[in-house]
Amino acid sequence: MARDQKAKAKAEQAKGKIKETTGRAVGNERMTAEGRVEKAKGDARQAKEKTKDVFKG
Repeated sequence: MARDQKAKAKAEQAKGKIKETTGRAVGNERMTAEGRVEKAKGDARQAKEKTKDVFKG
Protein backbone atom coordinates (compact mmCIF):
# COMPACT_ATOMS: atom_id res chain seq x y z
CA MET A 1 0.00 0.00 0.00
CA ALA A 2 2.77 2.45 0.83
CA ARG A 3 4.26 1.85 -2.59
CA ASP A 4 0.94 2.78 -4.18
CA GLN A 5 0.80 6.00 -2.18
CA LYS A 6 4.38 6.90 -3.09
CA ALA A 7 3.63 6.29 -6.77
CA LYS A 8 0.48 8.38 -6.50
CA ALA A 9 2.49 11.20 -4.92
CA LYS A 10 5.04 11.13 -7.74
CA ALA A 11 2.25 11.10 -10.33
CA GLU A 12 0.52 14.09 -8.70
CA GLN A 13 3.79 15.98 -8.57
CA ALA A 14 4.53 15.28 -12.23
CA LYS A 15 1.00 16.09 -13.38
CA GLY A 16 1.04 19.32 -11.39
CA LYS A 17 4.40 20.37 -12.78
CA ILE A 18 3.25 19.72 -16.36
CA LYS A 19 0.02 21.63 -15.79
CA GLU A 20 1.86 24.54 -14.17
CA THR A 21 4.42 24.72 -16.98
CA THR A 22 1.73 24.50 -19.67
CA GLY A 23 -0.31 27.20 -17.95
CA ARG A 24 2.68 29.50 -17.88
CA ALA A 25 3.50 28.81 -21.52
CA VAL A 26 0.01 29.69 -22.74
CA GLY A 27 -0.52 32.49 -20.22
CA ASN A 28 -3.36 30.76 -18.38
CA GLU A 29 -3.18 31.80 -14.72
CA ARG A 30 -5.90 29.37 -13.64
CA MET A 31 -4.10 26.38 -15.13
CA THR A 32 -0.85 27.53 -13.54
CA ALA A 33 -2.53 27.79 -10.14
CA GLU A 34 -4.20 24.38 -10.51
CA GLY A 35 -0.82 22.88 -11.37
CA ARG A 36 0.73 24.38 -8.27
CA VAL A 37 -2.08 22.95 -6.13
CA GLU A 38 -1.69 19.46 -7.61
CA LYS A 39 2.05 19.60 -7.14
CA ALA A 40 1.59 20.70 -3.52
CA LYS A 41 -0.80 17.78 -2.93
CA GLY A 42 1.84 15.41 -4.26
CA ASP A 43 4.48 17.01 -2.06
CA ALA A 44 2.25 16.66 1.00
CA ARG A 45 1.46 13.02 0.21
CA GLN A 46 5.17 12.28 -0.25
CA ALA A 47 6.03 13.97 3.05
CA LYS A 48 3.34 11.93 4.81
CA GLU A 49 4.73 8.69 3.39
CA LYS A 50 8.28 9.63 4.39
CA THR A 51 7.07 10.34 7.92
CA LYS A 52 5.40 6.92 8.04
CA ASP A 53 8.66 5.31 6.90
CA VAL A 54 10.59 7.05 9.68
CA PHE A 55 8.26 5.71 12.36
CA LYS A 56 8.17 2.22 10.82
CA GLY A 57 11.91 1.70 10.89
